[in-house]
Amino acid sequence: MNRLLELIRNKYFLIVVAFVVWMLFFDKNDMLSQYEYKSQVNKMQEEKDFYVKEIAHIRKDLDELNTDLKTAEKFAREKYFMKKDNEDVFVIVHEAPKD
Repeated sequence: MNRLLELIRNKYFLIVVAFVVWMLFFDKNDMLSQYEYKSQVNKMQEEKDFYVKEIAHIRKDLDELNTDLKTAEKFAREKYFMKKDNEDVFVIVHEAPKD
């Protein structure tokens, strides 16, 4: 018990404890902020991975469109409803069932 009182009265110990408490709870970069920053970084990393995959997929599609005429025609028909002069295009829209 006497040893504990001596430790509490030691000014260096008190300064270290005050510093640790300040850094953990009151500083601009406290533990809660660090956790939020880490969560935000993980979320952004997931978004980055998603967009990298999307870019790879789009580059693959673009390469196919630039090299194969049949793929380009199929893309134009499906996405932009283009047609040949002697054709008619019927667009079928599926409606979601009403609750």
